[in-house]
Amino acid sequence: MADLTQIMSWTFLEETSVPKEVEKVLIEGERAEIAYRTIRDVAVITNKRIIIADRQGLTGKKVEIYTIPFKSIIMYSTENGGRLDMNAELELWTRVGRLKLNLNKGVDVRKLDRLIAQHIL
Repeated sequence: MADLTQIMSWTFLEETSVPKEVEKVLIEGERAEIAYRTIRDVAVITNKRIIIADRQGLTGKKVEIYTIPFKSIIMYSTENGGRLDMNAELELWTRVGRLKLNLNKGVDVRKLDRLIAQHIL
């Protein structure tokens, strides 16, 4: 199984609004549940998948969209931040490999945990 952590690494900083370029890729019956700002990018959790819009280049006008369908997630884990380790972590095991996301102290890891569980269990 591939290790996606080598190519996919994001830190969710805080909740934000859903950007228009992500709204344009939603399919019929799909709705955005919550969005998180990363350093240059945004991640959106819908009722069907996790979408990460990755801005590229100096201007950030080029955007690559990653999709992680909930049906591809085999297992996941969440770890809350501690006293010395401020970031929480979300780790997803999918059919193609493992993916780890860092969650800044401003992100409610248990809220995200419940949202993912609601859609994959």
